[in-house]
Amino acid sequence: MSDRQTKSDVILIGAGIMSATLGSLLKELAPDWDITVLERLAGAGEESSNEWNNAGTGHASLCELNYTVEKPDGSIDISKAIKVNEEYQVSKQFWSYLVSSNLIRNPRDFIVPVPHMSFVQGESDVAFLRKRFEAMSGNPLFDGMEFSDDPGKLAEWIPLMMKDRTVNKPIAATRIESGTDVNFGALTRILFNHLKSKNVDIKFKHQVDDITRTRDGLWELKVRNVDSGTVERRTAKFVFIGGGGGSLHLLQKSGIPEGKGIGGFPVSGLFMVCQNPEVVAQHRAKVYGKASVGAPPMSVPHLDTRYIDKKESLFFGPFAGFSPKFLKTGSMMDLITSVKPHNLVTMMAAGVKNVPLTTYLIKQVMLSKEQRMEALREFVPNAKSEDWDLLVAGQRVQIIKDTAAGKGTLQFGTEVISAADGSIAALLGASPGASTAVSVMLEVIQKCFPQHLKTWEPKIIEMIPSYGLSLLKHPDLIRDIHASTARTLGLDKAPNPVKTEAV
Repeated sequence: MSDRQTKSDVILIGAGIMSATLGSLLKELAPDWDITVLERLAGAGEESSNEWNNAGTGHASLCELNYTVEKPDGSIDISKAIKVNEEYQVSKQFWSYLVSSNLIRNPRDFIVPVPHMSFVQGESDVAFLRKRFEAMSGNPLFDGMEFSDDPGKLAEWIPLMMKDRTVNKPIAATRIESGTDVNFGALTRILFNHLKSKNVDIKFKHQVDDITRTRDGLWELKVRNVDSGTVERRTAKFVFIGGGGGSLHLLQKSGIPEGKGIGGFPVSGLFMVCQNPEVVAQHRAKVYGKASVGAPPMSVPHLDTRYIDKKESLFFGPFAGFSPKFLKTGSMMDLITSVKPHNLVTMMAAGVKNVPLTTYLIKQVMLSKEQRMEALREFVPNAKSEDWDLLVAGQRVQIIKDTAAGKGTLQFGTEVISAADGSIAALLGASPGASTAVSVMLEVIQKCFPQHLKTWEPKIIEMIPSYGLSLLKHPDLIRDIHASTARTLGLDKAPNPVKTEAV
C-alpha cells in the first residue's frame, strides 16, 4: 500500500461519454485546470457507452412514441419530446464546434444520417400516430416529418418490414430523414484521445474504493490499481461520479445528504443482431414501435440500422433481462449492497409498487430464442432464425426515490445529484442518456461552478450558440442549427458504403 497522495483540480470517475463530455467542456472553459480521470476497466467507453451496449440512437424524439403521451382529452402532449430534442441539438452543436476547431477530425467516425421512423398497427394506434404527427409536424424542431398509412409508400420506406407482410389491419408510419445513428463508444474514445492531448491524466485499471471529505474541504479518494493491488490517495476540489450503474454506490460512500433516500433497480438489455449482408441491405432506418402493455419505457421495440467498426448491421430489441449487477462487469452483490438504512423503506415501497414490472422481467428472462424471433417477426415477417444472433447489451440502473407520486417511485430518466456546495456531483439513471450528454454536463457546470459562469458564458455561447435560449422561441435559430450542424457533421451527405459481413 502506498501513502502517496496526488492532488487535482478535478477528478472524473468513469471513462464513459459523460466524463468525456464534461472533461472536454472544462478543458475549453478552464484549460489550466488539472484534470484526472479514473477508470476501473482497461479502456475508455467499455461499459454503458460502448457501441455494442446501446442502440446508438441519437435520441431527438423523432421516433420514440413513449416521449409523446395521449392526454385524457385525446390531445397529444409533446412537451417531453420538445425537451429531449432541444437537448440533442445542444449535443450536436458542441460536436460541431469540436469538428470546426479541428479537435475532432472525421465526424463520420461516430455519427451518420439514418432516417428515424415510428411504426404502428391497429386502428387505435394508427389514430394515435396521426394525431402525434399533426401535433409535431407543425413544430420547427420536427421539420420534415412525413406520415403515411399507404402500404405501398411504406414498402418504399421500409422494404424489409413490408416484404411478405399480410396487411389485414390498418398500419401507418412517420418518417424524418434528419435522424442519426451515433457510435457513442467511438465518440467517447475520440474525446478521450483529445483530452490526453490536452495533458489530462487518464488512469485506466484504477478503481475508486472510497470517497471521503477532508477537514480542509477537499475530496479524498482511495484508489486501487486493479493489476498490482497498490492503493493511493488522490484529492480534488471537485469530483464528478460518472460511473454508469456504479455511480450510486460511490454517491452513497460520499455521504452527502443529497444522496440519501435514493435507490437503484438494474435492468439488463438484450438485442437480436443481424449481419447478413443480404438482409441488412434491405433496411436503412431506426424504426420504433409501441411498448407492449406492462413493459417499461426502455423496452420499446425497435429495428435499427447500426454502423459499428465500419460495418453495417441491424439491431432488434431490446428484450429486458434481470441481473443484480449494476454494471455489465459488476458484482452479483451490487443490488443488495446498495440497500442502506436511509433508502430501505423507499426500496421496499418500490418492490410493492412494481410487481407488474417484476413479472414482466421474469417473463422476458424466460424467453427462448424462437420466442424472441416471434417478436422480431412483428417487424420483419420473414425473419429467419439463422440470420439473427442474441447480444447481451449493457446494464441500466433506474433511479428509485420518493416523489410527489409517492414513496419508491421508479424514475426512467437521468438525474444529476450534487452537493449543496457544488464540490461533488453524480449522474444517475440512463434514458435518454448519451444523446443528451452535453446538456446534462452543462447542468453539472451550472450547479457546481456558478462562480465561474459569468466568465465562461462567452465561450459556452461560442461552443453552443443556443445556450440560454429556448429554441422554440427562435425558429430561425433552429433552422440555422439544423443546417450548420448537418454541414459540419456531414449529415447532409449519404453515408459512405460500409461492409456488411456475416457473424
